[in-house]
Amino acid sequence: MGTLRLKGSGLAWWVVLSSAPSLLHPQIAKEVAKLLEMKAQLGADEGKHKFVLKTPKGTRDFGPKEMAIRERAFKAIISCFKRHGAEVIDTPVFELKETLTGKYGEDSKLIYDLKDQGGELLSLRYDLTVPFARYLAMNKITNIKRYHIAKVYRRDNPAMTRGRYREFYQCDFDIAGQLKIVHEILSDLQLGDFVIKVNDRRILDGMFAVCGVPDSKFRTICSSVDKLDKVPWDEVRSEMVGEKGLSPEAADRIGEYVQLHGGLELIEWLLQDPKLSQNKLAKEGLGDMKLLFEYLTLFGITGKISFDLSLARGLDYYTGVIFEAVLLQQENEHVEEPVSVGSVAGGGRYDGLVGMFDPKGRKVPCVGVSIGIERIFSILEQRLEASGEKLRTTETQVLVATPQKHLLAARLKLISELWDAGIKAEMLYKKDPKLLKQLHYCEDMGIPLAAIVGEQELADGVVKLRDVATREEVRMPFYTRF
Repeated sequence: MGTLRLKGSGLAWWVVLSSAPSLLHPQIAKEVAKLLEMKAQLGADEGKHKFVLKTPKGTRDFGPKEMAIRERAFKAIISCFKRHGAEVIDTPVFELKETLTGKYGEDSKLIYDLKDQGGELLSLRYDLTVPFARYLAMNKITNIKRYHIAKVYRRDNPAMTRGRYREFYQCDFDIAGQLKIVHEILSDLQLGDFVIKVNDRRILDGMFAVCGVPDSKFRTICSSVDKLDKVPWDEVRSEMVGEKGLSPEAADRIGEYVQLHGGLELIEWLLQDPKLSQNKLAKEGLGDMKLLFEYLTLFGITGKISFDLSLARGLDYYTGVIFEAVLLQQENEHVEEPVSVGSVAGGGRYDGLVGMFDPKGRKVPCVGVSIGIERIFSILEQRLEASGEKLRTTETQVLVATPQKHLLAARLKLISELWDAGIKAEMLYKKDPKLLKQLHYCEDMGIPLAAIVGEQELADGVVKLRDVATREEVRMPFYTRF
């Protein structure tokens, strides 16, 4: 049997053979028939594909009302940062994978890795602190007071109702005055009663040493202690002994310390502790903690500060003082149960992180705080919904309105004058809207004033300014020719 050689366009031969199946071998003809049937089915299904309309797990959309809440919170936070002399920076949303690797302890498994693009292994940023350290080392900066508000990404199990997402904003401030800043922001946002817990990683490491924890287990035991704000001591102890191989005696000794909290009196008492006072790291940490409380006394905020030996913060890069702000209770007469989202800010000292990126390993002293803005948003949104308060989603000061037809040119002229004067103004873009509809729009959007220009106003050279809430009106001169 000779070989059939096909020349020319493959598409042309497909058309010929599919239209004349008798030219084909029976088996080939059968397969061609199947392909034609599949093609017909695909053609019939065109335009009928249904997309699953949802946001990815751990993310959400934000409408005008939610964004208005966010803008209000961001304004308060940025105002506080600027009040303390901060400059703003930004960094890429993804970093080289090696930049992020090994900086977060057990949480490193939550980093989102990206596919290889252009020969670089990349990961989405997990927080704003490590990119900041890379920025300092790369630009040889040893002194900066910066704030940074941007999205970060964590491959975590989301808890949307508690403001815990896979994509979320962080608001970071680094260098000086952090505890005072946290106190100011939480007070300005009026979130309710709160406490700022403080500890020191050196005190923790010294405590682990005198309790008999092997050096190799310091970080993993620290990670267990960090869970004490979520689970009781018995569960944490069980994890230390059962999962991480710590001796029951060492765990019990840790338990005696991590359930302590207080102020200057506790620090003084621990400085006399026969075991901790003999440990160099613990003694250094307690000495600095005493100094910190003396400064906080000058700021007048010690009533909201608690020295808490259970505070651990699991990230590996912390080297000294660590702190975390916690909302104690959210009381609201419209809600049967209080809203509770736990920690809303945290941070600490990380003197060694910049040196990890520096060729010479030079240390740059750094202290930073991160505001848990998503959790704050969650509280503000629930409060607004419970109160029934109507929230404005625009900043429009005045709506330009006309009561009769054929006055579009007058509206356009007046609104242009208002914009040129720096006044936030709107108008309905329908050619001849009814006055009642324009006034209803003011009420719906919370616009306080309506500037009404009708035929009589044009003739008199005035504009009628109406207070939408009280319905009081005044006539004001307006000399621009229409």
